[in-house]
Amino acid sequence: MSKYILLLVASCFFVTIHAQESITLENLWQNYAYSANRVPGFNFQNDGKHYTRIEDNVVRQYDLTTGQPTMDLFSGEMNKVDRGFDGKFDNYTFNSDESKMLISTNTEAIYRRSSKSDYFVYDKASKSLSPLFEGGKQMYATFNAQSDKVAFVHDNNLYVKDLNNNQVTQVTNDGKYNHIINGATDWVYEEEFAFAKAFFWSSDGQKIGFYRFDESGVNEFTMTNYKNEMYPEYVTFKYPKVGEDNATLSIHIYDLATQKTTKAQIGNDYEYIPRIQWTQDANKLCVTKLNRHQNQLELMLVDAQSGSATTLLKEENKYYIDITDHLTFLEDGKRFVWTSEEDGYNHIYLYNLKGKKEAQLTKGKYDVTTFYGVDEKNGQVFYQAAKNHPTQRELYSINLNGKKETEISSDPGWNDAQFSSTYDYFVNTYSAAGYAPTYTVYDRNKKVVRLVEDNKGMAVVQQNNKTQPVDFFDFNTSEDVQLNGYMIKPPNFDANKKYPVFMYVYGGPGSQTVKDQWGGQNYWWFQMMAQKGYIVVSVDNRGTGARGQEFKKMTYQQLGKYETMDQIEAAKYMAKQSYVDADRIGIFGWSYGGYMTSLCLSKGADVFKTAIAVAPVTNWKWYDSVYTERYMRTYAENKEGYEQNSPINFADLIEGNYLIVHGISDDNVHFQNSAEMVLALQKKNKHFDSLYYPNRNHGIFGGLTRLHLYTEMTDFLLEKL
Repeated sequence: MSKYILLLVASCFFVTIHAQESITLENLWQNYAYSANRVPGFNFQNDGKHYTRIEDNVVRQYDLTTGQPTMDLFSGEMNKVDRGFDGKFDNYTFNSDESKMLISTNTEAIYRRSSKSDYFVYDKASKSLSPLFEGGKQMYATFNAQSDKVAFVHDNNLYVKDLNNNQVTQVTNDGKYNHIINGATDWVYEEEFAFAKAFFWSSDGQKIGFYRFDESGVNEFTMTNYKNEMYPEYVTFKYPKVGEDNATLSIHIYDLATQKTTKAQIGNDYEYIPRIQWTQDANKLCVTKLNRHQNQLELMLVDAQSGSATTLLKEENKYYIDITDHLTFLEDGKRFVWTSEEDGYNHIYLYNLKGKKEAQLTKGKYDVTTFYGVDEKNGQVFYQAAKNHPTQRELYSINLNGKKETEISSDPGWNDAQFSSTYDYFVNTYSAAGYAPTYTVYDRNKKVVRLVEDNKGMAVVQQNNKTQPVDFFDFNTSEDVQLNGYMIKPPNFDANKKYPVFMYVYGGPGSQTVKDQWGGQNYWWFQMMAQKGYIVVSVDNRGTGARGQEFKKMTYQQLGKYETMDQIEAAKYMAKQSYVDADRIGIFGWSYGGYMTSLCLSKGADVFKTAIAVAPVTNWKWYDSVYTERYMRTYAENKEGYEQNSPINFADLIEGNYLIVHGISDDNVHFQNSAEMVLALQKKNKHFDSLYYPNRNHGIFGGLTRLHLYTEMTDFLLEKL
């Protein structure tokens, strides 16, 4: 059902400020006057021609080819009297034949991807709405393919409801907060393996494969929230840090006919199970196993009746293996598609169900960056790649035999696609640096069907606010490594003058900031800083993406070392330009970028005058096991790598202006990182500035928080740089 996940269309209307001559933070973070119209996704229907979205508290159907509404499928207002439903809803999903819908309301976010809701089942034929379960909020309610049953998680246990007789069966009984989780993930899986729902229906609708996490042995972390009450609120949750115990994990299959639960017999030679997925055979569940170093992966086929397992595919990597959702079992029941970096670049492969490779479908010194799917009827595979340049993305199709590769995007820049259910149409989202996104519908022959959104009004907003072009450049470091960058120069730039430089960095494994793509809110902040006389620069260091495995993974076991060297080299490169004031170079980053910023100000104290680190990791020992060990192994195995690349160990080297910012309720990069960094700075009698946000998580948002944060950062830069 993941192809049909609803992505709400949030229209943000332009505010054209004709009299305005400069960008303001109030218009950026309070009025959102510079926000482009967004069409973030389409909930495509089975016929491949229609899609639905929530609009005016109604699930409305649209014709993709005309953009015109065709009918209303569900109205919250018209159903508010039905059995406790107040008429307001926030999401919906269809069953397989679109005769029923699951309506969710009162949704509460938990962490990045997890949430719980009150679910209702809506029958389109009878126009009836009924609660799914009346014992408390549920998580991840999902129809089976036959639409007669719904599975869901409640209080860490898995349940199934039979819609024919309304009988609810509790599949598991041992669920307990901070101890046992059935059918949902723990914190670290949600964050680092990017999924929260941990149960999946077989194609015959009679079996459910699900995860069981025993996290009773995982150490706990406590955050403090302040509620203007006598005592604060303490939130305690399981968080495995480097080298510590992870949850003990097992996979189980529940058979509805026999009411029997069978454990998958996949051995004990694994630490993680980052994915499970049913094959086209309703009796075969594919389980992905991964060792703790995350460099040995195995796909196993589990028999749903006996639990016995056989190996389908093994893969090893001298560094680590990235986990994706690209595994696709073809409808012919004989083959599957897989992506791998085995030849040094990420490419698409075709295998048979005996684990034999039949073909490498894509080849070349470039990375396939997104896999969209397989149109088996027409024998085509669709994907995105960085074939022309790492800063750009193109769309392609290729036949299942690996022949006739065709580019289906038209313009250089950044192209991304959403395909209809039948692959007869796709919507291309296209943008470029300084060019707001356009959304265009194409048919399978690459002919334009219609323009959904052109964001022409954004060009007027840019003109009124005097934005400057984004100029791309590259340079070679002292080690002869070519790095890509961009810069935004001040208005009326004069090459005979000297300008301060403000650098933006993220720099983490596989990431990119240097993209020929519309830049969002930070683009406007950078434009504002350019208007205030700064040259804004960003450079992608070694370790970033779209340049093959060796470039991305060369930071293995030494996170921060080469990235910091490259950012220092970038600053030195800028310092050599005749129009740069070499004594006024600053740097800013968030999360991994905050980590990089802190390292740059310490190890590059002779280059950087000022740095702002938001939500930084300051010691890799304090981050989670899955992410950190993937790149660094454990502290016991790689003590030097940890010690030489953790900012807390170099507090004595910091000489410039340092602002450290953190949300106190950050469940991801814990406030502990900044608190310990501050202690280290104090011990060395180093001057610094700090800014902390109670009750705010890693994103530091909500209310006017972002306006406050960016105002403080801007004032700091204007004073210190």
